Amino acid sequence: MPTTDAQRAARALALLDLTDLSDTADEAGLAALCARAVSTPGPVAAICIWPRSVAKARAILGSGPVKIATVVNFPEGTASVAAVVADARTALAAGADEIDLVLPWRTFLLGESEAAATMVTRVKESCGPKTLKVILETGEYPDLDHVRDASKLAIAAGADFIKTSTGKTPHSASLPAARTMLEVIAAVGRQVGLKPSGGIRTLDDAAGYLGLADEIMGPGWAGPESFRFGASGLHQVLVDVIAGGSAGQASGPY
Repeated sequence: MPTTDAQRAARALALLDLTDLSDTADEAGLAALCARAVSTPGPVAAICIWPRSVAKARAILGSGPVKIATVVNFPEGTASVAAVVADARTALAAGADEIDLVLPWRTFLLGESEAAATMVTRVKESCGPKTLKVILETGEYPDLDHVRDASKLAIAAGADFIKTSTGKTPHSASLPAARTMLEVIAAVGRQVGLKPSGGIRTLDDAAGYLGLADEIMGPGWAGPESFRFGASGLHQVLVDVIAGGSAGQASGPY
């Protein structure tokens, strides 16, 4: 496994969903994001952007190695199933490779698990072979038992990845939540990935999550098809470390 800071940073960079879900995201910012995604020492695994930007991103990135992910039912998780399915289909038609769906987690916490599962199932039906990541919003849960139950629900309903957070709440990704999610994944009889997202700002932050994946799933498990980071400012931190700089802290949002 990687031993130097530069090696650890290179590993994390290849697993990054370079993200701009800011309120001020615009076409100029999208062009810059796409350029960063494929620049040296990249590429990253994917970009994660607003649905309105998918078609433009596809025109910029073409059929290159960087996937295009977008979000639905984001960030509140309160839209209707019909509206979310329609949004997912529109994004996929525009060229999205991956859908990051916010689980209706408030509904889930109220005990209405079937309604929450129905949304995941319907969106996965719309995705077909395309990747569906289900955002649990674990930082808003009262305990890890709920994280475990939500993970099981999302996977049973068809999730290809389970993701910690939107990055839009006071509490985002955490190592205890990620451990719980990985334990659920380890018990599943099919490939399911993990995406820690929100609050991952340093190389040490990223290495902590990768260390968990290595411990629970084995050192060869965490690749772009099974593990992603959702972050924006982390990209520059990793690039700087690979170039020989110090492992500073990201300054960007999300």
